Amino acid sequence: MDKLTRFAQAAQNINLETVKANAAEFQTKFQNLRPPQEFFDFKRFSKPASFGEVQQRVTYNLGYFQANYLIIVITLSVYSLLTNLLLVFVIAFGVAGVYLINRLKGEDLVLPFLTLNTQQLYTGLLVVTIPLGFLASPLSTLLWLIGASSVSVLSHASFMEKPIETVFEEEV
Repeated sequence: MDKLTRFAQAAQNINLETVKANAAEFQTKFQNLRPPQEFFDFKRFSKPASFGEVQQRVTYNLGYFQANYLIIVITLSVYSLLTNLLLVFVIAFGVAGVYLINRLKGEDLVLPFLTLNTQQLYTGLLVVTIPLGFLASPLSTLLWLIGASSVSVLSHASFMEKPIETVFEEEV
């Protein structure tokens, strides 16, 4: 089975039930969203005394503020897409192309001057999308997103002290 056929099958496997299941999973994550007063409590910000304390803070805060950190990553993702409109166009073009080809349900596209089968349509979509994708520099956008998210989340997690209540729970 060639790559194009596998791409076509993978595109057909994307369905509404999968999207609904992923949305439900996101919804449960956002139920643990901490209020901004707690997330930005500057009284609890301090320099950690040792690397061991940094590890403890990061481990605790990543679990405790997970939904807040997810919001930060989503916000940075939206920002990175808004600053790279060519990448947004390429993504929308690719998704729309796959959607429209899937709407044909395996039948040929008949135009007044030629007839194209689904494999030719997917090939044409790839021939147009891949060069545009290289021009949109998705790798640099992804690396920027990873770097900005890591710095934001890990700096907050390492400088935010654990609540006093957790210190007593650990010692008991």
